Amino acid sequence: LQQKILELRFIACIGETLQERESGKTEEVVFRQMSVLSKYVKDWTNVVVAYEPVWAIGTGKTATPEQAQAVHSVLRKWLVDNVSQAVSDSLRIQYGGSVTAANAQELASQKDIDGFLVGGASLKPEFVQIVNSRQ
Repeated sequence: LQQKILELRFIACIGETLQERESGKTEEVVFRQMSVLSKYVKDWTNVVVAYEPVWAIGTGKTATPEQAQAVHSVLRKWLVDNVSQAVSDSLRIQYGGSVTAANAQELASQKDIDGFLVGGASLKPEFVQIVNSRQ
């Protein structure tokens, strides 16, 4: 069964609670989550990571572009230090957490945000604006 799981392509969602963010534990939490993931992943081409802060899921709150970029940036460094430079360079790290047409373009402009994991907004006409935010 473990071998079959490793052959799947999947999106691993990681993120912290509001209490963890407010107590300065964001990096500790996402690094712990990545550490568990890295024990099981042999082929990183089958993985997308979505930084999806728990406090921003379905709440209407979203990380600022600067907050999201900061987490994505430290995730890339963690990958260099714990997996490889090649994986850090190639792994898609998306942002998920109340992405809307109003915030997608600014989030998309951040260096280390490779796209979005969109929830409820994918059911609305504005979804096309989110899709086009990378242009």
